[in-house]
Amino acid sequence: MSSIRLLRTFLAVAAEGSFAAAAPRVALTQAAVGQQMRALEAELRRPLFERHGKSVQLSEAARALLPQVHQIVAAWDQLVASAPAAQPMAGTVHLGAIVSAVRPLLESTLALKARHPGLDLHVSAAKSADLVARVAGGELDAALVVSDGSRADPALAWTVLYEEPMVLLAPATLAAAPARALLQREPFIRFDRGEHTGALVERSLRKLRVKPAPFLELNALEGIVELVRSGLGIALVPLLREARWQSDARLRVLELPQPERRTVALVRKREARHAAAMAALVRELRRRLGLAGGD
Repeated sequence: MSSIRLLRTFLAVAAEGSFAAAAPRVALTQAAVGQQMRALEAELRRPLFERHGKSVQLSEAARALLPQVHQIVAAWDQLVASAPAAQPMAGTVHLGAIVSAVRPLLESTLALKARHPGLDLHVSAAKSADLVARVAGGELDAALVVSDGSRADPALAWTVLYEEPMVLLAPATLAAAPARALLQREPFIRFDRGEHTGALVERSLRKLRVKPAPFLELNALEGIVELVRSGLGIALVPLLREARWQSDARLRVLELPQPERRTVALVRKREARHAAAMAALVRELRRRLGLAGGD
């Protein structure tokens, strides 16, 4: 078992606070995370966690190791990223992304194209369900999508990249109040319940034990955000990684207790064409998103 992989999982557990929360971040089951952490403790010959029910805390020894682990993983990623390809990458690669992830995908493809002029990269945007179907049908080589965790098609491989916690988005003009109070009294702009993000909204509402006043239902996050910015209502949305809502003078972002999280992943055929290009794309995406990790 790769020591680097163990260290990546260790960093995920340190960041998330539990084996269960770390599992989707490193594309493993909770049991596999626990197995890896026991192996790491054995390899380092010291306890790394203090376990409290389902949550874990870093031991004093683990906290002392954490800066070194970050340095080791970062150095490894830099080494892998700088390694020359065995042969130039070439050919046409068709990629897709949900709208909120188009920018990092475009930036990554442009960086790959600069290093490998023989690559012809095409990017299109669509909803997650459409993109997954197009990857499964061979129309796309890979796509950045919202993962619902089902992974039903064994022919598809998933690489989890990051998570986005659900938050309450409100106009800055509203008087400050707890999220539950705002949801009870303000017009609610709901994300399409037929989409996975809409299901996360429903789960968030059940956790908060609130039924907001129905107002409008859309399937475009950008449209919902603009309506909130205009003062027409409030919304539960994923805190988009590329968004800068906290610095927007017309918006207020309220964190939720134990929020649901939207997982963004790269999906591709398990027996994919352009395997080297896919691996390079994942590394470039991780680098541009500031993620510690790689396949």
